[in-house]
Formats: sequence, structure tokens, C-alpha cells
Amino acid sequence: MTEKDSVTENIISDAMANPSPAKSMGDPGITPLSPSHTQQNNTDQVPSGPSFVVVVAIDFGTTSSGYAYAFTKEPECIHTMRRWEGGDPGVSNQKTPTTILLTPDRKFHSFGYAARDFYHDLDPSESKQWLYLEKFKMKLHTTANLSIDTDLHAANGKRVKALDIFAYALAFFKEQALKELSDQTGSEFDNNDVRWVITVPAIWKMPAKQFMREAAYKSGLVSRENPEQLIIALEPEAASIYCRKLRLHQMIDLGSRTTQNGFSPTDNVGSTMTQASPGHAKEHVRRNRQSRTFLVENVVGELWSELEEGDRYVVVDCGGGTVDLTVHQIRLPEGHLKELYKASGGPYGSIGIDYEFEKLLCKIFGQDFIDQFKIKRPAAWVDLMIAFESRKRAAAPDRTNPLNINLPFSFIDYYKKFRGHSVEHALRKSNVDFVKWSSQGMLRMNPDAMNALFKPTIDHIIQHLTELFEKPEVSDIKFLFLVGGFAESPLLQQAVQNMLQGRSRIIIPHDVGLTILKGAVLFGLDPGVIKVRRSPLTYGVGVLNRFVEGKHPPEKLLVKDGTRWCTDVFDTFIAADQSVALGELVKRSYTPAKPSQQVIVIHVYCSESESVGFISEPGVRKCGTLRLDVSGTESTAPRREIQTLMQFGDTEIRAMAVDVATARTVKASIDFLSH
Repeated sequence: MTEKDSVTENIISDAMANPSPAKSMGDPGITPLSPSHTQQNNTDQVPSGPSFVVVVAIDFGTTSSGYAYAFTKEPECIHTMRRWEGGDPGVSNQKTPTTILLTPDRKFHSFGYAARDFYHDLDPSESKQWLYLEKFKMKLHTTANLSIDTDLHAANGKRVKALDIFAYALAFFKEQALKELSDQTGSEFDNNDVRWVITVPAIWKMPAKQFMREAAYKSGLVSRENPEQLIIALEPEAASIYCRKLRLHQMIDLGSRTTQNGFSPTDNVGSTMTQASPGHAKEHVRRNRQSRTFLVENVVGELWSELEEGDRYVVVDCGGGTVDLTVHQIRLPEGHLKELYKASGGPYGSIGIDYEFEKLLCKIFGQDFIDQFKIKRPAAWVDLMIAFESRKRAAAPDRTNPLNINLPFSFIDYYKKFRGHSVEHALRKSNVDFVKWSSQGMLRMNPDAMNALFKPTIDHIIQHLTELFEKPEVSDIKFLFLVGGFAESPLLQQAVQNMLQGRSRIIIPHDVGLTILKGAVLFGLDPGVIKVRRSPLTYGVGVLNRFVEGKHPPEKLLVKDGTRWCTDVFDTFIAADQSVALGELVKRSYTPAKPSQQVIVIHVYCSESESVGFISEPGVRKCGTLRLDVSGTESTAPRREIQTLMQFGDTEIRAMAVDVATARTVKASIDFLSH
């Protein structure tokens, strides 16, 4: 336990030495009796639950999604899903786009390439009735008061319930995976034999994680009665677990090679390659492509064998929506991981570049036209963005020839109707000089123009990395792993290299878009591998303490039955950036206000700052409720004491409770979704 931890612990104990009839905002009479923060050293007692036959991980991405699985009997064989139908030129379809299509009467129709192609082929008059959604995952990160009723907007502008969309998507993956497992095993595969893992960004707040879990319950992936069948995995953590297994031929070390072309297609060999003749190598790859089985050799990767006790590394997960940074330290001999600094990052994923492109189009053709075009010709707009996507992937620092982007015919046609002059005229008239009109009906962007679209997003990432590397906990970083689909961008690779100036080795795994998926499967097989995490926020509740003159502000004084109390005191469960071990419990005891009380509801507050005195301080907000169902625990004891145990060391916050007098379990739940 660090000095900081023990100090906070003493403060808690002092502040709460006297049991008090606490006031938890509108719920008087909850008495904290015995605050304590127990560290269980035998963290191996984390309940493993029923034994599962297979672990299936779903990487639900902003731009693309997929699944992978491994049987618990052969944990070193990770199978990535079947090839998807459809696909784009120049984009590998190991994953499928996160796009979903609902029929005009709001029934699920299709997901991924199938949804996109079907939507694209609809007659424009019909397509206005269908509901097409893409890139909707970001809504969970950007919505401030996320609830079960949060809405999403389809391409035609109509609103749909976010929970329904997420549940449809998970149900689709459930069906695909179970079908594949049934084909593999030759008989109907039982969902109860599957442990499901869903990946989410580490910077997501608790409401978003809980929302994913609610969607999983709604989709029938797992039932509410059996919550441990689903594990929420944090994306950069999954990547970190996988990177430990990397062999030298499965990655690119940016320090030791030229990145002239970033990723050349011949580089991207995600199979166990032996240096043989090129012909032999190609044959090997071809066979492996068909099998889609990825062998994680049950050895420590060469990279890992260079790591010594206490070595630190950073995982930068650059996805479509968010960029997530995690700092890990290795604990030998088992190779367990310890988080050194709370997860950080932000909405700096590759879709930022799409928004810049959209802004550029607005500048050339006018915001009013683009807004209209998106609503009136939604399928053509999707087409245009697909055309941009493949050109976006061709951007590189040393590129000299221009990039051509196909404008759909209906764009050119609709613009002429809308404005009365041609697209060509608009380009000549606009003062955007680095985008020209080519006679083949394309937008011709010079490389500087494309690089300019990347700049705001990459600048955000670099600024964040720079700030992170200035933190004392983040010194002496041995490796920086760049993972996630956006990590393939040579522009981003070069920017990271320039920023680090050789301070750490930059490692990019092959098949970088599948890194998280494979790591999530490994995490599902052994969830105890990450032993220590850092709390992203300070959590606590409001209580009453004995009023101390000179220490407590007079406006917080409350006199009750002749006793002087200080209200609104923030009782800290855990502080931001405090390290918490897996299985570590925070204990509090509460007493129902009246013997007949059936449910105790306690408001949970959180804050970004590490030390909080009162729930009324700026930056402290109500973020959830702890519910203790004490019905059926009535006893003759003069005071019923309900002991609550909370776990903060896992990817989700959990609560358990016991009636001390009868030792009966009390149903406890902690809810972060605003209702």
C-alpha cells in the first residue's frame, strides 16, 4: 500500500469515528457504522462461476466489429470469425462495418456489409423509409446523462432507441457465433456453455459500460440471473494481454525499420511464418487465411522475454471513435499486469477525419446543400463516405500524387438541381485551392489537403501522449504498443515517432485491427490476469458526521435531538487514480432508518478530483444509486446493520451486502444509468 493510500484511509477512519444518523440526500437515517477498506491478499478467490466450454469475444467497434473465440480446452487456438460477405476494395474484411438496417416497421433486417449493400440498392424513394445506422457507438461516450431511453438518429433523420439498436447488434453476433460453433462441433451449441466478452473503451464511464450490459440482457446474450456469464473487457487491456504473446514475426518494430510505406500488403502476415522461400511463404499464408485459426503459442513472446520485473509499457488503442491510453507494469514471475495510471484518452478516433472531410465538403458546396443531401439521398451519402474511406487509407507522409474521390452521380445531379450550377463551378468558385475537379467526375485532393484532414485528430492524440509522458508514473517506458485500426495510418505512426524521439520502442502488431479481439478472448479465458487497476474517478456517498467547531463550515451545521451534525460530508469509497487490487473490497455498514424499511437507496457521488470533502463541492456529481433490498431481513435486534461490500478493482463496479445479525445475503445493486 502506497503512502497516499494509507493517508486516505486514516482520513476516512477519523472522519467517521462516530457512528451517526447519516443523511444521504433525502434519505435520512443511514448510519455508517464501520468504515473499512479491506485488502484481500488471496485475490485468487475471485469466483470463477460455472465452467464454460468456449469463450466468445465481441469487439463492438465504432466503425467495424467482429468476434473471435477459443475453446477452454484449447486456449492457445483463437479462431477469428468467418469471412464476411461483401467487403470493400482496399479494406480487409476480417471485421464487418458496424452498420445496421431496420425495416420501415422497425424490425431488424441486417448488419454489416449486408445492411450497407441492401440499403445502397434500395430505390431512393424507398430508402427514405428504412432506418440505417452507422458509427452509433460514440453516442454512449458523448451522451452526458445516458439512460435506458437514450435515442439515436438513423440516416433518414428518424429516432430509434439506442438500447434496441445495441441489443439487435449483439443478438446478430450471438446468432452468427452460435451458428459457427454448432457447425464446428457438429451439434446444436448451447448458449449456456459460452462465456461472452464484450469490449469497451477504457475511458468509458460506468453508465456506458452498464448500458452495454443492459443491451446484452435485452438481446438474450446472457440473462440477468446469470450476470457472470458476460465479462466487460477494456479494449487497451485486451490489447495489452495479447501483446505479451507477440512473437517477433508478428509485429513491426518502428524503431528498427523504415516506415516508407507504413503497412505494405506483403507485411501484413498474421500467421506463424517461417523464413522460407517466398513461394512457400505465400502458400502458407493462403492456407492460414482460409483456416482463420490463430495460434497463440503457449510461450512467452520474444518481446516479453526482454521485459524485466517492474518494466513499464504503454498501449495506445487508436480506434474509429476513441483513442485509449493505458500504462501497465509487469509483475513477474506470473506476468500479471498492474495499471500504473488511470486510463486516459478521448474521442480522437479516425472518424474525426471523416468529420473534417464533411467540413471541407460544406466549405465547397455549402452547409445547407450537404445537410439536405444527407437527408434526401442518404444512401448516396453513405456511398461517398465509403469512397472517402478507401482514399483515407492511402494517405501517407511521403505521398506526392493526388488522391481521387468518386462523387456519386446523384451528388452531382442533386447539386445542379439544388444550386442551378455544376459541381465543377462550385469547386472553381470556392477558395479551396488544393481540391480540384477531375474530368472523370472525381474530387482530386492533393496529398497536403488529405494530410490537413488528419491533422486535428492526430494533433489531439499527440498532445494527449505528450501530457501522459510528462506524468511521473509514466517515466521509463520500454515499449509503446500502437493498436486498433487507426494504428495502420502511416501519418499517425510518423507523428508518434516524432513525438517520442526514441524514448520508447514503438511496436505495431500485425493484423493490428484484430489485436483487441484476440486479447479479449485471452482475457475471457483468464480474467484475473490484470491484478491491479487505477480508479478513474473518486466515488463516495454523502453522510452526516459530528460537527467539529473550526473544522466544519457553519452553514453545514444541522442540530437533531440536541446533537450537532455536519451535513453533506463526502465519505470516500475510493479516490481517483488510487490503485485497487482485484478482489479488494470497500466495506461500509448502513442501518435502515425505520425497522419496517424495505429498501435502502443511497446516492453515489463521483468527482474527477482526488480529494473531496463535501458532496456540495464543484465537480462532484450524483452518478448512481446503491440499492439494498432489506425486505425479509426484519429481526428483533434493536439495530439492523447491513454490511455492504463494494468492489472497484474489476472492469465494472460491483456491490454485495449482508445482514450482520442474521448473516443473510441482502440483494444489493449499484445503478449508474440515469432513470
